[in-house]
Amino acid sequence: MDDKWIAPTAAIARIADRLGRALAAPALAYEPLVVASHVVGWVTPWRVERLARWPQLFRRRDRALQLTPSLDTPETRTDALAAVARTLSAEGALTAWRDERYAVAASPGDPALFELERAAARYFGIHSFAAHANGLVGDGARWRMWLARRSPTKAIDPGLLDNLVGGGIAAGSDAAATLIKEAAEEAGIGKTLSCRAQGAGSVDICRDTSDGLQRETIYVHDLWLPADFAPANQDGEAVEHRLCTPENILAVLATDDITADASLVIVDFLIRNEHIPRGDPSFAALDALRTVPPWNNADSTRLA
Repeated sequence: MDDKWIAPTAAIARIADRLGRALAAPALAYEPLVVASHVVGWVTPWRVERLARWPQLFRRRDRALQLTPSLDTPETRTDALAAVARTLSAEGALTAWRDERYAVAASPGDPALFELERAAARYFGIHSFAAHANGLVGDGARWRMWLARRSPTKAIDPGLLDNLVGGGIAAGSDAAATLIKEAAEEAGIGKTLSCRAQGAGSVDICRDTSDGLQRETIYVHDLWLPADFAPANQDGEAVEHRLCTPENILAVLATDDITADASLVIVDFLIRNEHIPRGDPSFAALDALRTVPPWNNADSTRLA
């Protein structure tokens, strides 16, 4: 007899309603940020106006913000944008400074055109990447999942529940290295154990936020942990850990007490493992949230 746990239809409907709002496609107008003839970001018109006040760095032409061609190397672009980001941060226009950079390329896997301070990623609407892991105990039929409570001092989503492990992929790193690093810092998981994390593809987010456009690909992992494992935060970024039953997880996912990013990663887990069956009335809506069209090919009516 198949004893796989199946999420109740009513609970799935509540989650679909909440995430449909939290992960809604962008509704604001954006202008493309062009670097070396490549669109690498999307910026709201009022932010474009602020950036255009650096005429030696930016020019606004044909409904696009262009980085001046005189900045013709990754190094000169990185240095120029670092100075811009510092000024914007001093003006209170960015989230808390991270002193960590994201690599920005024309397409994933291409050489970086420049690097940008992480706090400015949403302001410029660049495509960022992250690695998350569902921390799991038990087996496929009878599992529980660890969640972490973010510190109230976190720059983004302070105080909300989150995946046990997750973090942005900094320039020069990759998903595997990021997962190992974040597992150690956020949950006290040693490399031998974190290396057992199973890659499970990716999910995409593209949505308006108060900080700008969040345009992110999250590489998803499942990490099965020993039954007696207890997370221990090492870097002060998590203030609580809780081990949740599937029913607890559904209850949390229907609220705004958990980040939208983590919610999507968990919904992806539920779909992949058929805990949300294809025949459920909300399946298609939740499944569609896991991928978004490439923003460069977005409907032009969304652009200023």
